[in-house]
Amino acid sequence: MDLPFTAEQFLDVFDRYNQAIWPAQLAAYVLGVLAVLLSVYSRPSTDKLVSGILVVLWLWTGLVYHWQFFAAINPVAAVFGAAFVGQALVWAFAGLVRGSLRFRIGRDLPSLAGAVFVVYAMVLYPIIGHLLGHGYPRSPSFGVTPCPLTIFTFGLLLWSRGRVPSYVLAIPLAWSFIGIWAAVSLGIVEDIGLFVAALVGTTLLSGPAGLPTTFGRWGRGYA
Repeated sequence: MDLPFTAEQFLDVFDRYNQAIWPAQLAAYVLGVLAVLLSVYSRPSTDKLVSGILVVLWLWTGLVYHWQFFAAINPVAAVFGAAFVGQALVWAFAGLVRGSLRFRIGRDLPSLAGAVFVVYAMVLYPIIGHLLGHGYPRSPSFGVTPCPLTIFTFGLLLWSRGRVPSYVLAIPLAWSFIGIWAAVSLGIVEDIGLFVAALVGTTLLSGPAGLPTTFGRWGRGYA
């Protein structure tokens, strides 16, 4: 099925969006770095802060990007926006109310994979876009647009200790399939990383728990 917009129209949305929300992109990077630091220097009190950061980023992307900008060229953006707002509520419920999400970087394969995806979302994704000829502002920005945010989210989830509730993964996984479709259709090659993050992330998050915390072992190694 054909998309209801062209690649040029898609990139024009990012151009208008990035210029309109500046300097929100800097705030998103600050929040991203803070989430990483809180996961590195984890304490029981920091888990809810990381979940709170995810609430803010997913809520912003749903309310501002999808509903106020992407909807101009895609009528389905209203549904996408609702899904992102819904995911923000999921983070609030799972992370803030129930305290089911505990973020702590370990010495296991999932933690290594998570680090790769975090670096990809924050650093490599915009570099690849620039090299492909659609650099800032005509490109998705970290933390305030769906695909880099979803890649970053899978990275953080791979740093979680304990079982991640399956309902937490539903919308990020669904968006990953939508993103790879757009990547193929519009030539946004950097979004291929979204599909990889979803595939690897979901596989590792669904893998067996309780295995030793060593690189090269296919386990999460948490208590």
